[in-house]
Amino acid sequence: MATFLYKLGRLAFRRRWYVALIWVALLVLAGAGAASAPKATDNFSIPGTEAQRAFDLLEKRNPAMKADSANARIVFKAPGGQKITDPKNKAAVDKVVRELNGPQVAAVADPFTANAVSKNGDIAYASVTYKVKSNELTDATRDHLKAAPQAGRDAGLTVETGGSALQAMPEGGSTEIIGIIISAVVLVITFGSLVAAGLPLLTAIIGVGIGVSSITALASTLDLGNNTATLATMIGLAVGIDYALFIVSRYRAEIAEGREPEEAAGRATGTAGSAVVFAGLTVVIALAGLAVVNIPMLTKMGVAAAFTVAIAVLIALTLIPALLGFAGRKVLARKVRKAPSAAAAEDKPNAGTRWARFVLRRPVMVLLVGVLGLGAIAVPAGSLMLGLPDEGSQPKSTTQRKAYDLLSEGFGPGFNGPLMVVVDAANAGDRKAAAESVVTTVRGLDDVAMVTPAAFNQAGDTATITVVPKSKPSGSRTEDLVHAIRDKGASITSETKAEVLVTGTTAVNIDVSQKLNDALLPYLALVVGLAFLLLMVVFRSVLVPLKAALGFLLSVVAALGAVVAVFQWGWLGGLFGVEETGPIMSMMPIFMVGVVFGLAMDYEVFLVTRMREAYVHGERPGQAVVTGFRHGARVVTAAAVIMISVFAGFIGSSEPMIKMIGFGLAIAVFFDAFVVRMAIVPAVLALLGKAAWWLPGWLAKVLPNVDVEGEQLQKRLAPAGAAPDADPDPVREPSRV
Repeated sequence: MATFLYKLGRLAFRRRWYVALIWVALLVLAGAGAASAPKATDNFSIPGTEAQRAFDLLEKRNPAMKADSANARIVFKAPGGQKITDPKNKAAVDKVVRELNGPQVAAVADPFTANAVSKNGDIAYASVTYKVKSNELTDATRDHLKAAPQAGRDAGLTVETGGSALQAMPEGGSTEIIGIIISAVVLVITFGSLVAAGLPLLTAIIGVGIGVSSITALASTLDLGNNTATLATMIGLAVGIDYALFIVSRYRAEIAEGREPEEAAGRATGTAGSAVVFAGLTVVIALAGLAVVNIPMLTKMGVAAAFTVAIAVLIALTLIPALLGFAGRKVLARKVRKAPSAAAAEDKPNAGTRWARFVLRRPVMVLLVGVLGLGAIAVPAGSLMLGLPDEGSQPKSTTQRKAYDLLSEGFGPGFNGPLMVVVDAANAGDRKAAAESVVTTVRGLDDVAMVTPAAFNQAGDTATITVVPKSKPSGSRTEDLVHAIRDKGASITSETKAEVLVTGTTAVNIDVSQKLNDALLPYLALVVGLAFLLLMVVFRSVLVPLKAALGFLLSVVAALGAVVAVFQWGWLGGLFGVEETGPIMSMMPIFMVGVVFGLAMDYEVFLVTRMREAYVHGERPGQAVVTGFRHGARVVTAAAVIMISVFAGFIGSSEPMIKMIGFGLAIAVFFDAFVVRMAIVPAVLALLGKAAWWLPGWLAKVLPNVDVEGEQLQKRLAPAGAAPDADPDPVREPSRV
């Protein structure tokens, strides 16, 4: 592989104008496609769950009901000491209700005729149902919904709005810019050259532009959700900068050794580019592997992000060498270009060398401190509570949260998360009696505040019953109620032949959480297993991939512990803008496993590949560790800081889900890069010695030799005048050819 990429790098260097124009043309085409594409829609479904079967049944039997259409609740509260039914207040409510009608509105329920006034008479709500799903609402409809309550506020009422119609779209732009600015500062400090710092930023922006624009252009055709582009931007920007950073850094090292720019570009692409390919493959495997969860939205998010990563790899292998052709020696710092010997700086041990030597002297101490430290941080993960965010997790300053609190005050906390019980009575002998049996049974359960009478469809074979719990939607008692209804439904089915299904937003959240929990271990086994095999091919070792996988598990559990401490327990919550603690988003564990595993393997591949390269070229195991750190520690540190800054930029989002994802990924990369890869990895390699690179002879014959460290490339170039290694590699594996 190194030889092929060497030729590709030199070709891109020579044909730099063509390569650059091709990528610019692709960016323009993708941008034009995105600009002309129809708006994406979010068709959320969870195949194989009871909640989804209920939705599908209603769609078939009672399509006019539109169970998944957008809705809104406008909540009114009278001034202190007054009733909402007072003539003046009632007139203000009526005015707001009239204002709510619009082109996409299906119906508006007046609170005074729909029995939607609290017992003490000071709070009421108007329900609005729409003809379309929330993501299909126009901006004009949303603006109209936001403006309608003003008439009530002008009359002295407290008026707040909640519901799916106001679901916030993920913020974009400012969060990414923060990450890019920090990345630029880190790159300038690392390289000491504006040209060298600009190349990774430029190529990453082009890659993300092509990837996200392509996703946007295909969003309607492939039914991609609105969050898909957010994840692709987050991952694509981080890996795009990192992959380019490693190749540019290797090019600078080759130039510093006195090679001509074209030769340096070829060698950099052949060696660092090989690491980029395999690092990219681990990320792609991790993201595409999200398909095993069998939640279409999550699958599409993973595949779209994997596509953006693939674009980042291709750009690093082609556009970076092309741009290096334009930059030449300008990627070096000015003082280095003017120095009589650019390699003179190598005589003085850098920080990476000093750190590696320190770890080699005290490997047991470093290993214990790293493992015990991450273990302590991981302790809160034992108290992990999973759920999906609702309006109760919104910041207290938002109108959605204020509406949620008013409804809880006036009607009880369970009113914000009603359950919908669907009775399929098509096979029942007495359909009405079957539905009444369900109503009676549910009323007798614990934690039930209210049960509405059964409402049949026009054909009379399907009924819906609304159940209001006493507890809040995300509470454990509400989850217990859902399971209790389903358990009782099984006995009702056996007696009446009527099938009982529980759905609604709260039930959907419970089913999604359960589905994600069930898929976590199979997904972890798939991703870690495939990556283990891939890393075995890269490093031609059994223990190095095993150590990489175990180190990842340690860092991701520690990251989950930090997420629980901040977002569930509230520790340092104010520092990160966490206004409301609660359960951790159900997708967080499996999402972190997928994304963080792929990104963590980047540092493993980049850092350990350089050690492997030194080892197969004749250095002792301990010295190979020092060599790897001398060449790679500075760059890996910069790459990690850049990736952390990109993810941390999303902590500023007002959307709790995006904030949690940004924090979780940033802290996970911090733990993995600086504790696992920079401390635990060299300590373990120091203790293992030559055993770290052991590979059974029979396995060495079976595994393909992809030559990531460039050994075959070195042999190929030596006759052409390149200086061969001084040591003919006395410790190279006998099985290698």
